[in-house]
Amino acid sequence: MDRRTILLGVGAGALVVGGYAAWRPQTTAALSLLPQPAHAQTSDAAATDAPQVIEMVMGDLDAPVEVIEYASFTCPHCRSFHENTLPLLKADYIDQGRVRYVYREVYFDRFGLWAGMVARCAGPERYFGVVDLIYQRQAEWTQGAPAEVAENLRRIGRTAGLSNEQLDACLTDGAMAQAMITTYEAHMAEHDISGTPAFVIGGRVHSNMSYGDMSALIDRAIAAAQ
Repeated sequence: MDRRTILLGVGAGALVVGGYAAWRPQTTAALSLLPQPAHAQTSDAAATDAPQVIEMVMGDLDAPVEVIEYASFTCPHCRSFHENTLPLLKADYIDQGRVRYVYREVYFDRFGLWAGMVARCAGPERYFGVVDLIYQRQAEWTQGAPAEVAENLRRIGRTAGLSNEQLDACLTDGAMAQAMITTYEAHMAEHDISGTPAFVIGGRVHSNMSYGDMSALIDRAIAAAQ
């Protein structure tokens, strides 16, 4: 059955890679959207005009090194990276014009997909601000039945200035959800990501690591680019 069909999501578990924890699904990820109105089911004709899924980037587009993070909004190790390591990466490299940082969403479960839909609903200018809120409140919004999780995410969206009407429209946008899943699958095929957070630095995939190790990899990539 295709991932784009409406299915019940499955659980996920922790994996330790190189001394640092990563997050991966216990089984093949089956994704489910929120209950949707009938018009949200896209036809083959509509699929040919799929909405664009924008790449979310921080930093100078002409920076010498690109760092891609693959992360799931429901992954506690991704939350730790965003709370503790990303601020250091931003201060030392992104804000200095030395690194172009790309954030790519991974959907190991349906709640992560919904969170991505809420973050993107805010638009590129506010996207990373909503991402920060989603990670800060991860322990709260991921609790409860699906309807409760959906309302928790709406609450985060309202905190970011989105109206109930905007949130309802975003969370029932089947065409956008399918486009996001298609983009996610293409990224997984490109870099073969099995756990999160994962990082592509200098074109090579790395598992979760300390900031010291990441900084050393980035410094070598910068030196090689000069």
